[in-house]
Amino acid sequence: MAQQASAIRLIVGLGNPGAEYELTRHNAGFWMADHIAQGFNSAFKLESSFFGEIAKARYLGQPVYILKPATFMNRSGQSVQAVAKFFKIAPEEILIIHDEMDLLPGQVKLKKGGGHAGHNGLRDIDKALGTPNYWRLRLGIGHPRSLNLQQPVVQFVLHRPSQTEMNAIEPVLLSCQTVITPLLEGDIDKANRQLASICKKEA
Repeated sequence: MAQQASAIRLIVGLGNPGAEYELTRHNAGFWMADHIAQGFNSAFKLESSFFGEIAKARYLGQPVYILKPATFMNRSGQSVQAVAKFFKIAPEEILIIHDEMDLLPGQVKLKKGGGHAGHNGLRDIDKALGTPNYWRLRLGIGHPRSLNLQQPVVQFVLHRPSQTEMNAIEPVLLSCQTVITPLLEGDIDKANRQLASICKKEA
Protein backbone atom coordinates (compact mmCIF):
# COMPACT_ATOMS: atom_id res chain seq x y z
CA MET A 1 0.00 0.00 0.00
CA ALA A 2 1.33 3.43 -0.93
CA GLN A 3 2.42 5.51 2.03
CA GLN A 4 0.53 8.78 1.99
CA ALA A 5 1.01 11.68 4.38
CA SER A 6 -0.13 15.24 4.82
CA ALA A 7 1.08 17.47 2.03
CA ILE A 8 4.04 19.61 3.05
CA ARG A 9 3.11 23.30 3.32
CA LEU A 10 6.17 24.73 5.06
CA ILE A 11 9.76 23.98 4.05
CA VAL A 12 12.43 25.18 6.48
CA GLY A 13 16.14 25.26 5.73
CA LEU A 14 18.28 25.49 8.86
CA GLY A 15 21.46 27.54 9.18
CA ASN A 16 23.05 30.54 10.84
CA PRO A 17 22.55 34.08 9.52
CA GLY A 18 25.45 36.25 8.42
CA ALA A 19 28.13 36.16 5.75
CA GLU A 20 30.67 34.51 8.07
CA TYR A 21 28.47 31.39 8.30
CA GLU A 22 27.14 31.32 4.74
CA LEU A 23 29.48 28.62 3.42
CA THR A 24 29.83 26.53 6.59
CA ARG A 25 28.58 22.94 6.93
CA HIS A 26 25.88 23.92 9.44
CA ASN A 27 24.22 25.99 6.68
CA ALA A 28 23.46 23.08 4.37
CA GLY A 29 19.75 23.59 5.03
CA PHE A 30 20.00 27.18 3.82
CA TRP A 31 21.74 26.00 0.64
CA MET A 32 18.88 23.60 -0.14
CA ALA A 33 16.22 26.20 0.68
CA ASP A 34 17.84 28.59 -1.80
CA HIS A 35 17.66 25.95 -4.55
CA ILE A 36 14.01 25.21 -3.78
CA ALA A 37 13.04 28.89 -3.86
CA GLN A 38 14.86 29.32 -7.17
CA GLY A 39 12.97 26.34 -8.56
CA PHE A 40 9.73 28.15 -7.76
CA ASN A 41 11.06 31.46 -9.14
CA SER A 42 10.46 32.89 -5.69
CA ALA A 43 12.67 35.28 -3.72
CA PHE A 44 13.27 35.47 0.02
CA LYS A 45 12.09 38.50 1.92
CA LEU A 46 12.98 39.30 5.52
CA GLU A 47 9.84 39.27 7.68
CA SER A 48 10.53 40.50 11.20
CA SER A 49 7.27 39.07 12.53
CA PHE A 50 8.45 35.61 11.41
CA PHE A 51 12.03 36.09 12.67
CA GLY A 52 13.32 34.98 9.31
CA GLU A 53 13.42 35.22 5.55
CA ILE A 54 10.44 33.70 3.77
CA ALA A 55 9.74 32.91 0.12
CA LYS A 56 6.17 32.25 -1.00
CA ALA A 57 5.13 30.00 -3.86
CA ARG A 58 2.16 27.97 -5.07
CA TYR A 59 1.90 24.33 -6.06
CA LEU A 60 -1.29 22.76 -7.44
CA GLY A 61 -3.07 25.94 -6.44
CA GLN A 62 -1.97 25.70 -2.80
CA PRO A 63 0.42 28.09 -1.03
CA VAL A 64 3.87 26.83 -0.12
CA TYR A 65 6.19 28.68 2.28
CA ILE A 66 9.98 28.35 2.29
CA LEU A 67 11.68 29.67 5.42
CA LYS A 68 15.22 30.49 6.48
CA PRO A 69 15.22 31.50 10.18
CA ALA A 70 17.17 34.69 10.86
CA THR A 71 17.75 33.62 14.44
CA PHE A 72 20.86 31.61 15.20
CA MET A 73 20.59 27.84 14.91
CA ASN A 74 19.76 27.23 18.58
CA ARG A 75 16.74 29.57 18.31
CA SER A 76 15.33 28.15 15.06
CA GLY A 77 12.10 27.12 16.77
CA GLN A 78 11.05 30.74 17.34
CA SER A 79 10.84 31.35 13.59
CA VAL A 80 9.28 27.99 12.70
CA GLN A 81 6.62 28.37 15.39
CA ALA A 82 5.73 31.92 14.28
CA VAL A 83 5.17 30.89 10.66
CA ALA A 84 3.32 27.68 11.54
CA LYS A 85 1.02 29.50 13.94
CA PHE A 86 0.23 32.38 11.56
CA PHE A 87 -0.55 30.16 8.56
CA LYS A 88 -2.14 27.39 10.67
CA ILE A 89 0.34 24.73 9.56
CA ALA A 90 0.45 21.47 11.52
CA PRO A 91 3.79 19.85 12.49
CA GLU A 92 3.20 16.94 10.08
CA GLU A 93 2.94 19.52 7.26
CA ILE A 94 6.45 20.86 7.97
CA LEU A 95 9.69 19.72 6.33
CA ILE A 96 12.92 20.71 8.11
CA ILE A 97 16.07 20.49 5.96
CA HIS A 98 19.25 20.23 8.01
CA ASP A 99 22.87 19.11 8.03
CA GLU A 100 23.39 15.57 9.31
CA MET A 101 26.70 14.32 10.70
CA ASP A 102 25.54 10.70 10.80
CA LEU A 103 25.49 10.67 6.98
CA LEU A 104 28.52 11.10 4.73
CA PRO A 105 28.69 14.00 2.25
CA GLY A 106 26.51 13.09 -0.71
CA GLN A 107 24.08 10.98 1.33
CA VAL A 108 20.55 12.16 2.10
CA LYS A 109 17.62 10.59 3.95
CA LEU A 110 14.01 11.45 4.76
CA LYS A 111 12.41 10.68 8.10
CA LYS A 112 9.52 11.75 10.28
CA GLY A 113 9.89 12.34 13.99
CA GLY A 114 12.61 10.84 16.12
CA GLY A 115 15.27 12.41 18.29
CA HIS A 116 17.32 15.51 17.58
CA ALA A 117 20.67 13.65 17.92
CA GLY A 118 22.24 16.70 19.51
CA HIS A 119 21.33 19.03 16.64
CA ASN A 120 20.57 22.35 18.32
CA GLY A 121 18.23 23.52 15.59
CA LEU A 122 16.06 20.42 15.86
CA ARG A 123 16.21 20.53 19.64
CA ASP A 124 14.75 24.05 19.66
CA ILE A 125 12.10 23.24 17.04
CA ASP A 126 10.97 20.23 19.11
CA LYS A 127 10.56 22.54 22.10
CA ALA A 128 8.80 25.32 20.16
CA LEU A 129 6.32 23.01 18.41
CA GLY A 130 5.87 20.79 21.45
CA THR A 131 6.46 17.69 19.32
CA PRO A 132 9.14 16.07 17.13
CA ASN A 133 6.39 14.87 14.76
CA TYR A 134 7.55 16.77 11.66
CA TRP A 135 9.47 15.66 8.57
CA ARG A 136 13.23 16.03 8.19
CA LEU A 137 15.38 15.93 5.06
CA ARG A 138 18.82 15.06 6.39
CA LEU A 139 21.71 16.28 4.25
CA GLY A 140 24.93 14.41 4.97
CA ILE A 141 27.99 16.46 5.89
CA GLY A 142 29.96 13.67 7.58
CA HIS A 143 31.47 13.55 11.04
CA PRO A 144 35.01 14.75 11.77
CA ARG A 145 36.00 11.21 12.79
CA SER A 146 34.46 9.61 9.69
CA LEU A 147 36.40 12.13 7.59
CA ASN A 148 39.64 11.54 9.51
CA LEU A 149 39.64 15.03 11.00
CA GLN A 150 40.61 15.94 14.56
CA GLN A 151 38.35 19.00 14.87
CA PRO A 152 35.84 19.15 17.71
CA VAL A 153 32.27 18.83 16.43
CA VAL A 154 31.44 22.50 17.11
CA GLN A 155 34.38 23.69 15.03
CA PHE A 156 33.63 21.13 12.31
CA VAL A 157 30.06 22.30 11.62
CA LEU A 158 31.10 25.97 11.67
CA HIS A 159 33.81 25.49 9.04
CA ARG A 160 33.58 25.16 5.29
CA PRO A 161 33.53 21.70 3.71
CA SER A 162 36.58 20.72 1.71
CA GLN A 163 36.31 20.86 -2.06
CA THR A 164 36.05 17.07 -2.14
CA GLU A 165 33.12 17.19 0.28
CA MET A 166 31.41 19.94 -1.72
CA ASN A 167 31.84 17.91 -4.90
CA ALA A 168 29.72 15.23 -3.20
CA ILE A 169 27.19 17.61 -1.62
CA GLU A 170 26.42 19.97 -4.51
CA PRO A 171 24.93 17.40 -6.91
CA VAL A 172 22.64 16.20 -4.13
CA LEU A 173 21.39 19.74 -3.50
CA LEU A 174 20.40 19.98 -7.15
CA SER A 175 18.97 16.46 -7.40
CA CYS A 176 16.87 16.83 -4.25
CA GLN A 177 14.64 19.28 -6.10
CA THR A 178 12.86 16.22 -7.51
CA VAL A 179 12.02 15.06 -3.97
CA ILE A 180 10.16 18.24 -3.08
CA THR A 181 7.30 17.77 -5.57
CA PRO A 182 6.07 14.42 -4.19
CA LEU A 183 6.39 15.77 -0.64
CA LEU A 184 4.11 18.67 -1.58
CA GLU A 185 1.65 16.00 -2.75
CA GLY A 186 2.06 13.86 0.38
CA ASP A 187 3.47 10.96 -1.66
CA ILE A 188 6.16 9.58 0.67
CA ASP A 189 6.81 6.42 -1.38
CA LYS A 190 7.63 8.46 -4.47
CA ALA A 191 9.83 10.81 -2.45
CA ASN A 192 11.78 7.86 -1.02
CA ARG A 193 12.19 6.32 -4.49
CA GLN A 194 13.60 9.61 -5.71
CA LEU A 195 16.00 9.74 -2.77
CA ALA A 196 17.13 6.17 -3.35
CA SER A 197 17.84 7.03 -6.96
CA ILE A 198 19.83 10.12 -5.96
CA CYS A 199 21.94 8.26 -3.43
CA LYS A 200 22.61 5.42 -5.88
CA LYS A 201 23.63 7.87 -8.60
CA GLU A 202 25.95 9.78 -6.29
CA ALA A 203 27.52 6.68 -4.67
